[in-house]
Amino acid sequence: MWELNEEFQARLSDRLKAPLPGVDAQIRMSPTPINQERFAFKERPDAKAGAVLILFHPGTGGIHFPLIQRPEYPGAHSGQVSFPGGKYEKSDRDLLHTALREAEEEVGANPSEITVLGTMSELYIPASNFKVLPVIGISFSTPRFVPEEKEVAQILSADVGNLMKQEIAVKDMIVGPNIKIRSPFFTVEDKVVWGATAMMLGELLQILEDIR
Repeated sequence: MWELNEEFQARLSDRLKAPLPGVDAQIRMSPTPINQERFAFKERPDAKAGAVLILFHPGTGGIHFPLIQRPEYPGAHSGQVSFPGGKYEKSDRDLLHTALREAEEEVGANPSEITVLGTMSELYIPASNFKVLPVIGISFSTPRFVPEEKEVAQILSADVGNLMKQEIAVKDMIVGPNIKIRSPFFTVEDKVVWGATAMMLGELLQILEDIR
């Protein structure tokens, strides 16, 4: 069982200061055929900066973190499962602030109760032209999450221990007119987690395996 304590915090913080798994971990969860644009660091000059928050907190049976299911809307990520997060705003001090602000807006996470431990590798998302920085934080108390009704259809609770035990599954998906992909995915509360979120999870789980 994974336990949220000071030892976990210290080991994870130290690991995030070392070289990260990066592309090697991300690409294992990438849909195929692989869009090489995201790994060649050839994002468009107008790429938008953004950040997401991976917030570890105590949960039933171990360590959990929240994911959100987006509502259905006319856009690239309609209905998908993601980490809380969003676009960098000029009023943000940096991308760490972006991640904390967005998590507060989307799920009600209180920044004053969160300790930021570090960041993972940036990931470019061609579908929405975002370059996203995953930020890792920890809270030793269980937050009272509240979904922002316009941006969040449902808040999911991801169990670290469960994710660590999952075997990677793959499914065929239709993502556009005559566009078919084969995508690895995780399952959280019976929801399929794929695409950029699964790729970030791939790196996260490798980091956690390193500190096991």
